[in-house]
Amino acid sequence: MCYVIITCRSLGWTLLSVAVALIIVTSVVSPYWLIGIPTSYGLESQNESVQPTREEFIPTVGIFNRCRKLQRGLSLMKRENCATFVTGYTDPDDDFPHAWKASLVFFALAGLLLSFSMILAVLSLFVRSFFGKSIFTIAGLVQSIAGLLSVLGLVVYPAGWGSDRINRLCGEYANPYIIDRCELGWSFYLCVVGTVLVFLCSILSIQADHSTTSRKVEEEVLEGKNLICVI
Repeated sequence: MCYVIITCRSLGWTLLSVAVALIIVTSVVSPYWLIGIPTSYGLESQNESVQPTREEFIPTVGIFNRCRKLQRGLSLMKRENCATFVTGYTDPDDDFPHAWKASLVFFALAGLLLSFSMILAVLSLFVRSFFGKSIFTIAGLVQSIAGLLSVLGLVVYPAGWGSDRINRLCGEYANPYIIDRCELGWSFYLCVVGTVLVFLCSILSIQADHSTTSRKVEEEVLEGKNLICVI
């Protein structure tokens, strides 16, 4: 017989598992890891009576993408142009730092594991075990590994700040783990928060497991209920 068991702790863990997976993926694909120094874009007029068109813009860069202002012909594009700057993993270190390549691999693996744990978290509402093991235990272990991979990605990422790309964005004194005149963007901080929440999820998986095997749940199962909701 199929049982649907929902408790406050198991439901909270499930929702948080979905949220952290989305948080990590969103932070990695966002081009706002580094906020560059203000740059002036515009057109110089050959007519002295016409004031040159100048506009200040703050470029940003992510692990594999960037945002900047483009100039097309004699006109300025008002919208930001955000796109990847990567053409392949064979790109030179000055264009796509090797540290960022490694960081991207770590985050990609973490994202895959978090997606798997998210599926397990949803299935935990209907399934108690997976290959003879508690589905909560498996998901918690997967989340712990994903958290470690995310930590490695965050630690390795600043090692790429000494590349020519970052020197142009942040200043000539930018070096590995030295940001010079740039600032860390919201994507970096979002990834840090997401990583902390991943470890929190792995801990909460234990509580979620205990809540679905409590005496009150067992009593309602013995009563023949198929949908069991326990506060």
